[in-house]
Amino acid sequence: MAREFNGEMSFLQHLEELRWHLVRSVGAIVVMAILAFIFKDFIFDGILIAPKNPDFITNRVFAAFAEKMNTPSLRINDNPFELVSISMSGQFSTHIWISIISGLILAFPFVIYQFWSFISPALYEKERNNAKYAVFAISGLFFLGVLFGYYVIVPLSIHFLGSYQVSASVKNTINLPSYFSTIASVTLASGLVFELPVVAYFLSKVGLITPQFLKTYRKHSYVVILILAAIITPPDVFSQILVTIPLVVLYEVSIFISAAIYRKKEKESVA
Repeated sequence: MAREFNGEMSFLQHLEELRWHLVRSVGAIVVMAILAFIFKDFIFDGILIAPKNPDFITNRVFAAFAEKMNTPSLRINDNPFELVSISMSGQFSTHIWISIISGLILAFPFVIYQFWSFISPALYEKERNNAKYAVFAISGLFFLGVLFGYYVIVPLSIHFLGSYQVSASVKNTINLPSYFSTIASVTLASGLVFELPVVAYFLSKVGLITPQFLKTYRKHSYVVILILAAIITPPDVFSQILVTIPLVVLYEVSIFISAAIYRKKEKESVA
């Protein structure tokens, strides 16, 4: 079946259509960034600064588990450090950048929808039906990754990086932009990593990866995951497992999806 278009469109008309999708996406990001800028107290005190404090939910869970297991090393962020701003415009510029990043995260589903709206008319009807839930899957996995990064990886990273010392004579004084950039990079990276099953789906569809390829490099991937978990977590097995399990599950789900795509391709080629 041929691709369905609402009339023939020239190259310039396609560019014009793309431009409006981009304009709407940027507009949504700007609107969400403005809202984040207005609700400064909630964004900073309620969300961004919270993970370094002992009463943050993840820190309380670790503290309770440490007490139950009689393992003090499991406690994280017991002694919160003080944030400082060392430049005149430091707090204002940080406020601007955090608002933009917050706008990007909040507007992510709409941006993905705009991207999908642009490419979907060029797909076969069968392809559109197979991928009609792509926007929900991509957005859901992204937000799941952001939440995992925020509630698990961020507190562990803050504890490790905030308390690490090369010498007892060197005191950690954490700069405001450094702290917030760490949180932003960790949460965004986690959100993108959780897109691995979606990436595996599309790469398998176009034939760039195979389930055999993913299985061949499974051990290598596990080693990378374990090294990453060991770097960002306290020196205990429990924390490393806590970070490792979701990433391993994502990799195994990607293998399953890739295998399903190739089985379907084989059936279609036989038919």
